[in-house]
Amino acid sequence: MNSEKDIIIKYQGVELDRDGNNILSDINISICEGEFIYLIGKVGSGKSTFLKSLYYEIPFSKGSGRILDYELTSLKKKDIPFLRRKVGIVFQDFQLLIDRTAAKNLEFVLRATGWSNKGLIEMRIEEVLTKVGMQNKGYKMPHELSGGEQQRIAIARALLNSPEVILADEPTGNLDPETGTQIVKLLHSIAESGTAVIMSTHNYAVVQKYPGRIIRCEDGVLKDVKLNN
Repeated sequence: MNSEKDIIIKYQGVELDRDGNNILSDINISICEGEFIYLIGKVGSGKSTFLKSLYYEIPFSKGSGRILDYELTSLKKKDIPFLRRKVGIVFQDFQLLIDRTAAKNLEFVLRATGWSNKGLIEMRIEEVLTKVGMQNKGYKMPHELSGGEQQRIAIARALLNSPEVILADEPTGNLDPETGTQIVKLLHSIAESGTAVIMSTHNYAVVQKYPGRIIRCEDGVLKDVKLNN
C-alpha cells in the first residue's frame, strides 16, 4: 500500500464543466508516483476533460484538488507555467513543428521554458532522444519520420523538463497496432523509472497485454475497474 507521501495527485469531490455543461462529477481519486494508469471510456465520456484539468486548462467548478505541490483550487496565474513544466503532455497527433528537425523541436521547448546554456541544452536533448530510442534521428525533419518515430520524439519532448507526471492522450490512436504496442512499452518503462503515466486509450488489447491500473470514464463519473480476462 502506498503511503500518503507517495500521492502526487489527489481530487476530492471535483466537478468539471465545459461550455456550461457538466462533464464529470464527484471525482475522488488519488494517484501515486510511478503509477501507470489507463484512462478508458467512450468518445465524449470526459477523458480529455479530466486530463486537461490536470494541467489547469479546465478549472474545477466544484471540489478541491492537488497535483504535486500545487493546490488547483487556489492556483495563481503566474504559477500555471511552473505546474505545466512538471506535467509532460503527449498528443495523439504528435504536434511537432514541421519546419525544423526533431532536435530543433526539442531545443525550442527547452529555450521556451528557460534553458539558455547551449551545452546543457544539447546534453539534455541527447539524453531524452536516447531514452526513447531515437538518438540517431535528431537531425531528421518530422516528414522524414514514421508515425511511431514522430510519437517517440513527442514523448522525448514531454520528458525534457523531467516531469513527475506524463499525460498521454490517445498516443497510439494514429499508429498501427505493432507500433502502438511499442509506444505503450516505452511509456511503461517511463513509469517504472518513477514518473506517473496517465494514458487515455480505446485500445483494450494493450490494456490486457501490458497491465496497469484502469480508470473508466462513464456516465459522468470516474471509477477504478478491473477488466475480465
